[in-house]
Order: sequence, then C-alpha cells, then structure tokens
Amino acid sequence: QVHLTESGGGSVQAGGSLRLSCAASGNVNIVRCMAWFRQSPGKVREGVAGVNLGGGATFYADSVKGRFTLSRDSLKETIYLQMDSLNTEDTGMYFCAAAPWKYCTDVPEQDDFEAWGQGTQVTVSS
Repeated sequence: QVHLTESGGGSVQAGGSLRLSCAASGNVNIVRCMAWFRQSPGKVREGVAGVNLGGGATFYADSVKGRFTLSRDSLKETIYLQMDSLNTEDTGMYFCAAAPWKYCTDVPEQDDFEAWGQGTQVTVSS
C-alpha cells in the first residue's frame, strides 16, 4: 500500500507562484508514475502533470505547459510541482496520485492511479 502526503497549497494573487510537495511512503517500490491532478468547482478532476520515477520523463497538460514544472527527489521519494504565473483558472483542490506498475505515457488520467493524497487547496485571486 502506498501513502501520499501533500503540502504547499495556499492563496496567492494572479501572477504569483506556489510549490506543492507530495511525499510517498509505504510500498513505494511498486510505483512507476506519480502525478498531480486538480479539481476546480463544478469541473471534473483533470490531470495536470505526471513524472515517471524510473527515467524521469514528465508530461504536462497544455493549460500548464511553460508555467508548471514537475520534479522529483528519488532519495526523499517526493515530487514537487512548481507553479509559476498562476492565474484564476488554476484555482482548485490539487491531489497527488501514484500509479503502481504502470508508467505514464501522456497527461495523467485518473483511471491509471490507485493511491491518492488527501488534497491541498490552491486559490488564485485576481
């Protein structure tokens, strides 16, 4: 079983930055891809970015390309989402997720992920 703990959410004005962290624990050796999803009010949960823990390949939704950067610290079993040039459309609950035994090949999709964090709120004001 894999446990995920997120941190780093908060409130920021448009144009600002935030960094989210997600620490994995438990049976991490079976995890192949970790990702961030977000859910905005009235919208379905969408994949934001994913990273393969082996080769380090990253995948981003078009809406965040050039603004968000996903990185990983293998020693700490932690991934980070650096979010720059935030806008009000980025507001939502951000969830970390882990996919056992399956590498990501494109923008993450919910069905591929079995372990989820509790979520951290990001609010961007204009």
